Amino acid sequence: MLRLIKYSIVGASLACTGWIASAAYATEIVVQSTTSTANSGLYDYLLPIFEKKTGIKVNVVAVGTGQAIKNAVRGDGDVLLVHAKSSEEKFVAEGYGLRRFDLMYNDFVVIGPKADPAKVSEAGTIGEALAQIGQSRVLFVSRGDDSGTHKKELALWGRAGIDPRSSSGTWYRETGSGMGATLNAAVGMDAYTLSDRATWISFANKSGFDILFEGDQALFNQYGIILVNPAKHPHVRAQAGRHFIDWMISPEGQGAIASYRRNGKQLFFPNASP
Repeated sequence: MLRLIKYSIVGASLACTGWIASAAYATEIVVQSTTSTANSGLYDYLLPIFEKKTGIKVNVVAVGTGQAIKNAVRGDGDVLLVHAKSSEEKFVAEGYGLRRFDLMYNDFVVIGPKADPAKVSEAGTIGEALAQIGQSRVLFVSRGDDSGTHKKELALWGRAGIDPRSSSGTWYRETGSGMGATLNAAVGMDAYTLSDRATWISFANKSGFDILFEGDQALFNQYGIILVNPAKHPHVRAQAGRHFIDWMISPEGQGAIASYRRNGKQLFFPNASP
């Protein structure tokens, strides 16, 4: 599922700042992005701030991390913002991206019906929680879409010593969809699922579901940001892309990330080291 978010700025005030000095050379950039930053409303909050400062319009293509990386490999974007660090590092190592920056983090959580038939809430670790789901053979809904969340989920199952895909179509169901659609499927099936916390906080159809497991260090969810390499794709708007990255990792951008709230809760925690 692809979501394209367009923001435009009209009559931006070109104040005399380092960001503004070179803004005139480009009018827009494309960011290939994970879905959670879009579904959570973060871009709706952040991008108007950046665009007012620079006059640069940011077009966000929001897909699963795996698809976002594939799109960036093809040169279909100027900046990559996703959450699968090993895949991001591979993207850079293969020459498709320049330097990778940590940007922000939150965590993953296990969502399920409050009745909690697998007793996930009583588990001591995420490995135990998943083992209890697998042993109970209660329904678990996976994104199954090569997203950052899906990559993390499979890694966690592996740590638990379980290959759930061998049970695909029985207790393990794969949607091949984004996080919102997968959460809706889990609620509809009375099943468990793994979600990033930001999407869950922003999700409206909770319908008797809750966070049943959280807090394990293995559930840490790091986001990174990378400029697509203009040496690979000369059409990449490198200067404008750098301005966007520089702003996102600057004290101002990091402060804006930290100040974003939904339902009174902070969704993302900045941790860039410029």
